[in-house]
Amino acid sequence: MRIIALKRIREYMAAHARARVSLEEWVAKTQSANWKNLGELRATFPKADVVKVASGREVVVFNIGGNAFRMIGAVHFRTGIVFVLRFMTHAEYSKDARKDTL
Repeated sequence: MRIIALKRIREYMAAHARARVSLEEWVAKTQSANWKNLGELRATFPKADVVKVASGREVVVFNIGGNAFRMIGAVHFRTGIVFVLRFMTHAEYSKDARKDTL
């Protein structure tokens, strides 16, 4: 898969040192994947969830760092692209504010 916004992930790593190793693993697994559907994605990331947001679109929520962080992405299976949209702590994610801004 091709990841759009690797720069954003590097910024997350700099801001959240505890997430660095997990983010590096996420990037490596995602770049080597060729997911064609949600089932294949979940074979790589079993705890990934699909969530519908205010725009009506569906995004994928990835657990990062042993559930301490969440990364939200738009996965386009047909084109093989993952757009990184947000990264937040578990507490920030629990506030549900992301639903109104995505």
